[in-house]
Amino acid sequence: MGPVATPLDEQARSIFNDLGYTVTGDGEEFRAERAWKSVQVTVTEEPDETPDSGRLRCFVTYREQAPRLRDRLQRSEPEYEWAIICVEEDDEYEVVRAPPCRDAAL
Repeated sequence: MGPVATPLDEQARSIFNDLGYTVTGDGEEFRAERAWKSVQVTVTEEPDETPDSGRLRCFVTYREQAPRLRDRLQRSEPEYEWAIICVEEDDEYEVVRAPPCRDAAL
C-alpha cells in the first residue's frame, strides 16, 4: 500500500500553524491569526469561484490549480489583499503570489 495523502485542508492548517498562526474554524474556510493580522483562508481544489469581500485572504490549492486561480483573481481585481499557497503531494508548499509588502504580507 502506498503513502496516504494528507487532505488539502489539513495541509493548509498545518502550514499556518507552522508559521505561528492561531487557526480557528473547520472545513475549507478558516481564520488564521497572528499578532495584528487576521487572514481568511480558503482551501480550494477547483478554484472556480472567489469571494467578493474581505481584507486579507489566502487561497490554498494544489500546484496545478495555482496559475488558474491567480489569473482569475487578477482579472476580478478584488478589493482585498490576497495570496496563494500551492501545495505539492509531498506536503511541501510555495507561496505563488503574496500581497504587496507594505502592510499585508503573510
